[in-house]
Amino acid sequence: METKKYSSYAEIEQDLEILKLEKEIYYQKMLLSIDKTKESILPSKSVSLLGNLYQKVFSGTYGTILKLLIPYVFNWYINRKRGD
Repeated sequence: METKKYSSYAEIEQDLEILKLEKEIYYQKMLLSIDKTKESILPSKSVSLLGNLYQKVFSGTYGTILKLLIPYVFNWYINRKRGD
């Protein structure tokens, strides 16, 4: 890269201003990228709604029966004969 030759201080100031604005643009892009990453990592509202639904289904008498029944059904499914 060749060294740029300036003929006035105004040209230097103009290039410095351009570099300053480019730096700010890249900084804002980085912040936006960080925010998008945070949003993709954090659970969404739909996940919390599923959690609430899970708590409602598995609470009370019906939930107790399901909690006892699920392991038996799961074991039956795993241990069943493949020909059936």
